[in-house]
Amino acid sequence: MHELAVAQALVEQVEDVIRQHHAVSASLIRVRIGPLAGVVPELLGSAFPLAAAGSRMEHAVLDLVTAPIKVRCQTCGAETEAAMNRLVCGACGDWHTQVISGDELLLESVELETVPT
Repeated sequence: MHELAVAQALVEQVEDVIRQHHAVSASLIRVRIGPLAGVVPELLGSAFPLAAAGSRMEHAVLDLVTAPIKVRCQTCGAETEAAMNRLVCGACGDWHTQVISGDELLLESVELETVPT
């Protein structure tokens, strides 16, 4: 289960965001995951509380957003959605495509809690 290592890396990245913005904690962490990222969202969701225990995001909500698989056809130029095991152009059916979405694992946003001044 490498999702625990991914969750630990996520905790380090969010900790950097908290420190950079002089915040107290994080309340919402949104991560965008594509089906081709090699990470199982359910496992990441269950590993996150373990990785975040005792940190400044211990009580944060982890929002996992699924990114669609999209390809750009090198034959007709269309950008269409594709299936995980069938990365063909949805417009012309050609298999000469380039993945433009669906392989990402991105920290999309973090909502921070600050001390009132």
